[in-house]
Amino acid sequence: MKIIRLIGGLAFILGLFTVIFVGIPWYVYQDPLLPWWLAAAVYFLIGGILVVLVAVGIEHKGIKDLEKETPADKPKTRMLIQTNAEVPGRKIKESLGLVRGHTIYAVSLGKDLSALMRLIPGGELVEYTDMMGEARKLAKNRMIINAEEMGADAVINVRFVTTSVVTGAAELLAYGTAVKLAEKEVEKD
Repeated sequence: MKIIRLIGGLAFILGLFTVIFVGIPWYVYQDPLLPWWLAAAVYFLIGGILVVLVAVGIEHKGIKDLEKETPADKPKTRMLIQTNAEVPGRKIKESLGLVRGHTIYAVSLGKDLSALMRLIPGGELVEYTDMMGEARKLAKNRMIINAEEMGADAVINVRFVTTSVVTGAAELLAYGTAVKLAEKEVEKD
């Protein structure tokens, strides 16, 4: 699919630059009739967009099917997650190192347009609120899976960092320190 997307993207760029830098001046200064090469450039422009959209749609369906089969956002265990540097009532036996979970998440174009329309009256942009909630959950669960792979009992000093990538999409990173905990001491009466 990446090759198909690449071919579509190249066709789009070739068509776009031909139309803008050659076709428009030709049309304005030479002849109002569309020559064959300018028509071909327009078809490359439109065809490139369509090829990329179809490839992204097929990839998106494949990703959704893969998520149903092997959900990467479901940890195997219940991991203790702390924003503190220590776990109350437990001693840290060993620090295993940095663990992280990362995602770049986007809303659909329909939700993006809906959110833009909400800017007129004002108020909460629930489409983006939902997007960030899903991104935070996915990044946190990927961090937990990373900690499980290291054999951790808990993740301490957990932090979330977010960055806007493009309109309607955000990068979210969850990170912390994976640790092994000492066994609970039995209280003596």
